[in-house]
Amino acid sequence: MTNLLLADGIAYRYPQDNHGLNNISLAIRPGESVLVAGPSGCGKSTLARCLTGLIPHLYRGTLRGNVWLNSLHTFQVPLWQLAEQAGLVFQNPAAQMLAQSVEEEIVFGLENLGLPPSAIHERLEATLVLFGLQELRTRSPQTLSGGEQQKLALAAITARQPPVLVLDEPLSMLDTGTATELVGHLSDLACSGTAVVICEHREEYLHAIPELRTFRLDGPMLQAPSMSDFDFCPIETSAAQLAVSGLSVQLGGRMILHDLSFSARGGQVIAVVGRNGVGKTTLLRALAGIQKRKGDITLDGDLPDFGMVFQNADLQLFNATVRDEILYRLPEPDMALYAWLLEALGLARYEATPPLLLSEGEKKRVALATVLMRRPRHGLLLDEPALGQDAAHKTMLIRLSRALAKSGQLVILTTHDLTLAAQADRLILLGPEGFVADGPPAEILVDNAAWTRLGLSVPPWVKVPQPEANNRGQS
Repeated sequence: MTNLLLADGIAYRYPQDNHGLNNISLAIRPGESVLVAGPSGCGKSTLARCLTGLIPHLYRGTLRGNVWLNSLHTFQVPLWQLAEQAGLVFQNPAAQMLAQSVEEEIVFGLENLGLPPSAIHERLEATLVLFGLQELRTRSPQTLSGGEQQKLALAAITARQPPVLVLDEPLSMLDTGTATELVGHLSDLACSGTAVVICEHREEYLHAIPELRTFRLDGPMLQAPSMSDFDFCPIETSAAQLAVSGLSVQLGGRMILHDLSFSARGGQVIAVVGRNGVGKTTLLRALAGIQKRKGDITLDGDLPDFGMVFQNADLQLFNATVRDEILYRLPEPDMALYAWLLEALGLARYEATPPLLLSEGEKKRVALATVLMRRPRHGLLLDEPALGQDAAHKTMLIRLSRALAKSGQLVILTTHDLTLAAQADRLILLGPEGFVADGPPAEILVDNAAWTRLGLSVPPWVKVPQPEANNRGQS
């Protein structure tokens, strides 16, 4: 059987920092599914760009080797022609949104294929149903949540039915139910003859794909530090009390959050979990003071001072280098803290690199460093911090959160990674009607009725902590 995709001795270096890929060879036949795995920053996104022709057509650098896509040499064939053979779903879905509505986003690619109107309409309707986007069809992609944007990007590419489908972290922003549904759809595509390449950290979901082949890339491995390594904590403060009362947020004529009330005190790590689009990001934005709202948010009677790391780190990175980004507008920066953050967050080798050229996981860590350098008084708000992070970086993240909580700060994170959520002190389930459950992860993770109300389930690989391990700081 002929290979649909063949990479022979690919080596690539970005001109900005001389990082990239080393001598990669990979052959994929029709109907094969391949998981590309490896640590954060190992080159998975770079490989995805090479396999689909974005490198060398859109990225300049030093490239050696060859890639054939359905017998077309990707270096010599124009990109529009390659797009008929392969579809790429970016790690950051917002970067590939072009249209004014969900419906138009899907139709755009179909029109570029030259399909007749009847075929376009048929594929559009089927795709909207398959990805559960019917109710969102008239919404602007820019108003969607990160997970909803990810579903839309997947829908728009798969609607084109390319022979080769390359997905860069397709599960990173999806809730557990949607992730499971997507994996089932990818299995069906492979069975129908599509070659599927998946770059992903959430590998557990993909084991359901029959005959999945794993291709591992080597890369920088973060030595997960022990708690003692975080003794140099940037803040020391007494535990303050956060009080939220009657919080309501309306966006685009829709009520996103309605009359939420809760309290929390410093010294806690709180995880918020819910379906895509339920309002988790909106909640953090309101707590950070950057979202128009109704209701009261106070911390010991005053406005809270939180640092927030956005779900899409591109929205808060704009300087020429990682160093400039972290030190931006700090008149007397603490250079000892700066050096510590570079090392702890695995950013030391990127100090002179433009931050927007990094992987999504690395961008998230740069954004985290910028926030910590500014020493927020009351804590951190982390929107999908597990995005793009391998196991070692997630371990680092939870240990850093613990160190901040130990100093009296409050850390609130939203996540679809229930393994990460299980390590919090407190787990809150957020549904369309408000809070569905709130308590220690050891209790919430086994509350089947609450998860059913939420429309989600706890994957079997998520370890439920012992009750005594997660009863710290419960409000």
